[in-house]
Amino acid sequence: MSNLLRDFEVDAKNPSLEARQRWRSSVSIVKNRARRFRNIRDLDKLAAYETKKHQIQEKIRVAFYVQKAALQFIDAVARPQYKLTDEVREAGFSIEADELASMVRNHDTKSLSNNGGVEELAKKVSVSLTEGVSSSELPIREKIFGENRYAEKPARSFLMFVWEALQDITLIILMVCAVVSIGVGVATEGFPKGMYDGTGILLSILLVVMVTAISDYKQSLQFIDLDREKKKIIVQVTRDGNRQEISIHDLVVGDVVHLSIGDQVPADGIFISGYNLEIDESSLSGESEPSHVNEKKPFLLSGTKVQNGSAKMLVTTVGMRTEWGKLMETLVDGGEDETPLQVKLNGVATIIGKIGLSFAVLTFVVLCIRFVLEKAASGSFTDWSSEDALTLLDYFAISVTIIVVAVPEGLPLAVTLSLAFAMKKLMSDRALVRHLAACETMGSSTCICTDKTGTLTTNHMVVNKVWICDQVQERQEENKESFHLELPEEVKSILLQGIFQNTGSEVVKDKDGNTQILGSPTERAILEFGLLLGGDFGAQRKEHKILKIEPFNSDKKKMSVLIALPGGGARAFCKGASEIVLKMCENVVDSNGETVPLTEERIADISDVIEGFASEALRTLCLVYKDLDEAPSGDLPDGGYTMVAVVGIKDPVRPGVREAVQTCQAAGITVRMVTGDNISTAKAIAKECGIFTEGGLAIEGSQFRDLPPHEMRAIIPKIQVMARSLPLDKHTLVSNLRKIGEVVSVTGDGTNDAPALHEADIGLAMGIAGTEVAKENADVIIMDDNFKTIVNVARWGRAVYINIQKFVQFQLTVNVVALIINFVSACITGSAPLTAVQLLWVNMIMDTLGALALATEPPNEGLMKRPPIARTASFITKPMWRNIAGQSVYQLIVLGILNFAGESLLNLNGPDSTAVLNTIIFNTFVFCQVFNEINSREIEKINVFKGMFNSWVFTGVMTVTVVFQVTIVEFLGAFASTVPLSWQHWLLSVLIGSLSMIVAVILKCIPVESCHHHDGYELLPSGPSSSNSA
Repeated sequence: MSNLLRDFEVDAKNPSLEARQRWRSSVSIVKNRARRFRNIRDLDKLAAYETKKHQIQEKIRVAFYVQKAALQFIDAVARPQYKLTDEVREAGFSIEADELASMVRNHDTKSLSNNGGVEELAKKVSVSLTEGVSSSELPIREKIFGENRYAEKPARSFLMFVWEALQDITLIILMVCAVVSIGVGVATEGFPKGMYDGTGILLSILLVVMVTAISDYKQSLQFIDLDREKKKIIVQVTRDGNRQEISIHDLVVGDVVHLSIGDQVPADGIFISGYNLEIDESSLSGESEPSHVNEKKPFLLSGTKVQNGSAKMLVTTVGMRTEWGKLMETLVDGGEDETPLQVKLNGVATIIGKIGLSFAVLTFVVLCIRFVLEKAASGSFTDWSSEDALTLLDYFAISVTIIVVAVPEGLPLAVTLSLAFAMKKLMSDRALVRHLAACETMGSSTCICTDKTGTLTTNHMVVNKVWICDQVQERQEENKESFHLELPEEVKSILLQGIFQNTGSEVVKDKDGNTQILGSPTERAILEFGLLLGGDFGAQRKEHKILKIEPFNSDKKKMSVLIALPGGGARAFCKGASEIVLKMCENVVDSNGETVPLTEERIADISDVIEGFASEALRTLCLVYKDLDEAPSGDLPDGGYTMVAVVGIKDPVRPGVREAVQTCQAAGITVRMVTGDNISTAKAIAKECGIFTEGGLAIEGSQFRDLPPHEMRAIIPKIQVMARSLPLDKHTLVSNLRKIGEVVSVTGDGTNDAPALHEADIGLAMGIAGTEVAKENADVIIMDDNFKTIVNVARWGRAVYINIQKFVQFQLTVNVVALIINFVSACITGSAPLTAVQLLWVNMIMDTLGALALATEPPNEGLMKRPPIARTASFITKPMWRNIAGQSVYQLIVLGILNFAGESLLNLNGPDSTAVLNTIIFNTFVFCQVFNEINSREIEKINVFKGMFNSWVFTGVMTVTVVFQVTIVEFLGAFASTVPLSWQHWLLSVLIGSLSMIVAVILKCIPVESCHHHDGYELLPSGPSSSNSA
């Protein structure tokens, strides 16, 4: 099979265009192309979109370059005049939406200057730059300036799915046959008897179409919900005088937005204030070089990313008036990139479809030849009637229906169904899957490289210990809300200045007047510490003017600020990773509050303090300062600082993380911690989580990156902890792990984590702490930042794979039996025991209903007690072939005996004996599938009932199938060519079907693999009572 599927292989992430084109062209037999490829990306539309996108980017890029010349030319001629409408004037605004849009889009500094700059512009849109927009004004602002939403393609209606289901070419042929059958039947047999066969086919088609459309429509609603979640972006604004978080879609013109590293600029706007703001405009203009935004170049465009710095901006244009909105409008909803499993099953469906088509043609040819020979033998070869035409039409309908059954259209679609179901469940479990293939690939993950802070820990940080003036002070256990520090006034003043000035966070009041700290968990912990010491954030900020800020950088692992001192001169504050910042110091504040030189002995003492804090799993930071005669023109100094304090921040391990790590290890998934923290802190946390074990290696990023390639490859399998790592170290680790055959999942939250997230097989971005840049480069967003959620994604990934295997095993068994029984019967008896209507019902059982039942089974704990699924593993495994062959042989033997010797064995006499026998064969065949569907719940295990009643979809499908089967046999005989059966015959059908479960037990005791089965369980399961039967 592997050789036959050579053309049906694609990479899970970033598949090549050649591979995507190759498998599409290899899919030769498709009953319904519109439905089969509905959720697969249209390469022609994608190419058209990329072309249009590049055209818009080029237009924007050219506009950036020629704007000055163009504006000078406009000045020389005449600027466009925007007349203020009565509606805008009455709403209290003094500027038109189009003028605002034009100003920012064209980077028109002259127009901004004519309008009085950002302060006067704020007045024209009736907003205070300090208080922000009033909530009561939101409706009128949305009415005048528009909403921050983009034009979207309307959702497909249910009727469109019905129409799509009707595009099946085999169903169209059957509908034509049914109409002809009705016409000929009424002419020969009269009304209503002549209508039954054709009407039965039409009703069956209607049922198939409706069930298919309902399933597809519900699936589409799931994707719409997921797409809506993907587009949710939270932005920070000042409204009603308070800083608050809102959805990007609720943004209005006049909003004051706070931007920081990794944020997406949510609308067009103008720079109000900020520091070192660098904007990545590549998504909009294609330019890779960052743009520096400041008072002289104040324009910000929607859809661009903050690469460095922080700022406040005034929103001037939203929604479809922005260039980003116009770009989004061109985005074609062309479906998702195909997953490897979808492609592989398209290949399987193609191969089986070719076999089925051959059998269908052979069946029709054999039936026709036998019919002609029988006519010739009876001497009526030249005498053809409408009844003969009806018989030939019936043969043709049966052959077409064999194609319906034989082409397993549901195989690739079952993958989409299973993935959509898993994604919906994961969304409720706080994981947002952005790419379908990621959910599938997660089942093969062999390694998780996880951050520490916020993923393994709670991210609720507090300063637990502080070293200052040669003394270690600890937070009082009896009073968590206070620190008793006896400090000289000058030392305390410098400490509070360092805390409140050197921060990217803010202390604000909420609507109820309560103090609220906004910012990262580390910053919040430091600011809370400052407040506990009696500091006043607002007073400190007003007292000193900030001259320059160097925001925290994950490469430098520190942040700095320069402030002007009231008496002249300047003071630089720095805080960051203890070892790094300590090396920048020349002095230290001693026990008397005096500044003294930092001797080797003092360095050793401070290093011991840092090591002591770290060994208690505390995150350590140094707070230092330096007085300067004047502000430097370039970067802030890297040396000559005075050490003020070392703080130890406690971040407790999340409940359940140790158990989640153990689950991973039992499942053959190696967990590695990659953190920027001190190595002692990292090792302490890793031991607490169960990650750092005996024989494992903990290494610092600086050591790792200096290793020669061959040594790096040699130690990588042993690495369990990497501390003081840079984003580049994480990327190097991930790429090397992939080179040695690992399937790598990696977590990330910062902008600099984007390359590692992109490089990994599965990139996992944090939903709370993660930046928009990180989320955009990730495959899955962990909404609660919890490691347990990552394990849950892996569990569902394995469930998807195993569920599809169950469905394939079930469907191939039905395919084999239906094909062979009809073909053999046609060759020997000249008639097919299963009619067109019956085969359509069987097709629905094995296709749509079978996929619903088996492809949506929830994961069980046993899935995480076996090794990951190897990427190179054959999808249809030896145990699956064993089960398919065994069940097929059993069903063929039973149905063959009934077909050829049923009348004598069952003592059937009378004129309706053939109809009764054919009904028993049909009923037995269906019940064989019902019980085999239960068998398929476990490929290896004997206990197939465990958890069955926890899956309401499975039990619901089973119930519907049985109820409908009874209805068809007992009440719809005129349409389905069945007759009511006695209770004995019903019992016989159910008994023969249920015997397939005993056959399954016998088959599962036949060893087909050398040591362990493909799903990691022991070779001979011990049955329902086994403890391993999960």
